[in-house]
Amino acid sequence: MLSINIKQLLEAGVHFGHQTDQWHPKMKQYIFSQRNGIHVIDLQKTMKKFKEAYEFVRDSVAKGNTILFVGTKKQAQEIIKNEATRCNAFFVKERWLGGMLTNFKTIRKNIERLRELETMEKDGRFEVLPNGEVKKLKKEKDALGAVFEGIREMEKLPDIIFMVDLKKEGIAIKEAKKLGIPVVAVVDTNCDPNLVTYCIPGNDDAIRGLNLFVNQIAEAVMEGRGLAKKEEVPPVEQQMEGAVQEEAVAQEKTVAQEEGTVQEKTVAQEEGTVAEGSGGEQDGGNTGGTE
Repeated sequence: MLSINIKQLLEAGVHFGHQTDQWHPKMKQYIFSQRNGIHVIDLQKTMKKFKEAYEFVRDSVAKGNTILFVGTKKQAQEIIKNEATRCNAFFVKERWLGGMLTNFKTIRKNIERLRELETMEKDGRFEVLPNGEVKKLKKEKDALGAVFEGIREMEKLPDIIFMVDLKKEGIAIKEAKKLGIPVVAVVDTNCDPNLVTYCIPGNDDAIRGLNLFVNQIAEAVMEGRGLAKKEEVPPVEQQMEGAVQEEAVAQEKTVAQEEGTVQEKTVAQEEGTVAEGSGGEQDGGNTGGTE
């Protein structure tokens, strides 16, 4: 469950929005007041929306869905990478390449090219090439590696996208909307909250605030995976009950088989006895007739 409180949000500066002359009118419902020309975000509403976003991510992951963390601005890059890595999720931190979602087949080809270049470097093929060619290939490899570092194992489109800056990630939002992929995002006072599926009102610039947001979404991912595992593996009591039931059924089958065998033997013996008795009577009749 969400493990932060309003005091932590306050200490992290999450309530500080942008300057009042830069605000987006659709963020009005999340603004508490203004101070020194800066909008102050209502942290009560931030907590409410954050809880909704957390539960959505947790429940989606519990169903087997995947999530992509996106944060390409400087102060968010390492936070995004570290937290996504911690919860074993995909991430984009350097720059959003146009078509990363809408032209995913081409993206996969670029990732295959990256793997090819890495293999060439490892198996010594670079060593037999001219220095100029090697330099060119290494530059290509490094560029591809930087862009695709966090999605190189992503075999299909993500089911959810989490991002921390709508202004910076405009292309990603458009691609997600076109494909119908839900977006969970931290939304500052200068952004349109209607662009995303789950809006978390808050300061998208303060590093401490970003740490809180990204950390908790990573926690939601891990909690969701934990719930999925619990559903896959029944409780010990259920497993024991199942084993007892299976053993009881097996014993019943054994008893039934043994009873059937006994019954067959008894019937056979009775039939044999009757047959012997009938044979004796027939022999006696024949002898008497001869005399």
